[in-house]
Amino acid sequence: MAKVITVTNQKGGVGKTTTAINLAFYLAKAGESVLLVDFDPQGNASSGLGIEKQELSGTMSEVILGSVSMRDVLKETQCKGLWVAPATPELADTEVQMAGMNKKFIQLREALKGVEQDFDYILIDSPPSLSLLTVNGMIAADFLLLPVQTEFYALEGVAQLLESMKLIRKAMNPQLKLLGVLATMYDRRTALSGQVLAEVKKYFKDKVFETVIPRNVRLAEAPSHGVPIGLYDKFSKGARAYKELAREVVERTR
Repeated sequence: MAKVITVTNQKGGVGKTTTAINLAFYLAKAGESVLLVDFDPQGNASSGLGIEKQELSGTMSEVILGSVSMRDVLKETQCKGLWVAPATPELADTEVQMAGMNKKFIQLREALKGVEQDFDYILIDSPPSLSLLTVNGMIAADFLLLPVQTEFYALEGVAQLLESMKLIRKAMNPQLKLLGVLATMYDRRTALSGQVLAEVKKYFKDKVFETVIPRNVRLAEAPSHGVPIGLYDKFSKGARAYKELAREVVERTR
């Protein structure tokens, strides 16, 4: 059975999709079979892995609405062992339709049942909001991975997200665990980054990953080329950091 990890933070611009793409890539490079589920209407995880959205015959919208199975929409990527279930902006309309469904909170969990035997890891890239899609991602997951940028207001909204996690654990998914908190966009040249990282460690203690993702130009450039950082510049600081994160994730999910 796959270990299901939802990468989530209701705050945008924290490196959530960058983390989902590159963690998925390095898990696959380590020999794991990995599915990345793009569950964000922006569809950036899909385009960041080179998926041409205009050519898609099926996406997560059709999966959630029940017209196709999850297996029908899977796309192989340039990296051996890494597959993606793509999304387009149409997923925003699908979310509105989900609100009227009887099982609106467990649509994603039900959809994953058809493929969870086929992968070692399933990563879910959630929208940057506490929406019905995000709640679906949390209910479908075994673990949450929370990226937090080392900038001002880093912990804004995190308390609300953790409260939602507690409610979901109590009502819908008692197995849900916080896998870890990932410090992103770290700039060693500024005192602020160091101060925020110290604050994050004080708040989350041993839940903070040892790996810290640096602010890195190559990381920012890679998505525009439709490839993970490991295919764009495997010697960059960002690539080395995500490779190390994958190692930590494997250790924590054993």
